[in-house]
Amino acid sequence: MAFKSTLGKLPRTLGAGSASRLALPQTRSFATPVPPVTQDATGSKGPTAMVFLNMGGPSKTDEVGDFLSRLFSDGDLIPLGRLQSYIGPLLATRRTPKIVKQYSDIGGGSPIRKWSEYQNAEMCKILDKISPETAPHKPYVAFRYANPLTEEMYAKLLEDGFGNGKGGRAVAFTQYPQYSCSTTGSSLNELWKWRHRMEGKTNEENPAGSIAWSVIDRWPVHHGLVEAFAQNIEAKLAEYPPERRNDVVLLFSAHSLPMSIVNRGDPYPAEVAATVYAVMQRLKFSNPYRLCWQSQVGPSAWLGPQTSDTVQNYVAKGQKDLVLIPIAFTSDHIETLYELDLEVIHESGSPETVKRAESLNGSPVFIEALADIAKTHLASGVACSAQMGLRCPGCKSERCAESKRFFAGQQEFI
Repeated sequence: MAFKSTLGKLPRTLGAGSASRLALPQTRSFATPVPPVTQDATGSKGPTAMVFLNMGGPSKTDEVGDFLSRLFSDGDLIPLGRLQSYIGPLLATRRTPKIVKQYSDIGGGSPIRKWSEYQNAEMCKILDKISPETAPHKPYVAFRYANPLTEEMYAKLLEDGFGNGKGGRAVAFTQYPQYSCSTTGSSLNELWKWRHRMEGKTNEENPAGSIAWSVIDRWPVHHGLVEAFAQNIEAKLAEYPPERRNDVVLLFSAHSLPMSIVNRGDPYPAEVAATVYAVMQRLKFSNPYRLCWQSQVGPSAWLGPQTSDTVQNYVAKGQKDLVLIPIAFTSDHIETLYELDLEVIHESGSPETVKRAESLNGSPVFIEALADIAKTHLASGVACSAQMGLRCPGCKSERCAESKRFFAGQQEFI
């Protein structure tokens, strides 16, 4: 998420709603099976499209304005009420010059597209070997607010021979390890929208020969993810003198959420905490640690403590050996390269002793973890997890209900 660096102060319009029950659609079948996408000799069920979902970021500074406009227009991420279509673009226009400067300071753009495309391509190479029955695996990236957008990805799927009467299988693989309605939920809502715009037919939920979708919606304690984080932490701890190493405080930092979202039942805080605890178990609790939250914006209450305040408070108390760990991000972007590196660490007054663990980026351990998660999912024959089908107790979004209903209903077609 890129809230702090992109949002500024927002109106107090974030709210929660009432509970609603998810109803699964009635099953239906087609009299004549539609031939799938042309099969490759290596697989009996392939090809399989592996679609990475993420927020994305502008690759160049001239993309910042469009990126911010899409971001501020997303009611799942930033609920602004009935004036969303007016307030969103206005906020984006006001913030663009400042954010252009920030992206210039980290090299002229976000590296998240580069890393996402690399991670997916490398994962698919592994999948072709360990899951030959679903090969070949074709990598796609769908960003919520930056190129390649969800609609661009879907057009490429159709161009490559998926859907449009040819069938085929696709997996929506969230690159947020911990689920939040404002991140994974928003991306899935967008995918659902474009699925119906580009493949749907009047009064038909699953037209013959459309793409069959399944979802990997969360993976907060996967052993490979935990191992990749742990190895990067150990590498950073090794930079401290042996006599100080075990006293270094590990500060796990994740993007915060407004308490209005937390209080309606969003699972994100619990899943982030689960990741932190799993990593500390792997490290055998070698160091003291805390979980803190970055990027709070606006006047409303947010989940805390804030990362910047936490670092400053510890340094003021004399605890200057600190390692920041971006625990909810799978690659570098503006939240790590600018907010943590250029703001939090620089403003700590102790840049020699306050350090950041490397992001996962091109870690072979992490990429192998992605392949293992995907293989397990493909072998399971499950369209989406039971947890994904459960709406937040305070949710009142009908779009969320319809999106969840659609993906659960894909069980009939995978």
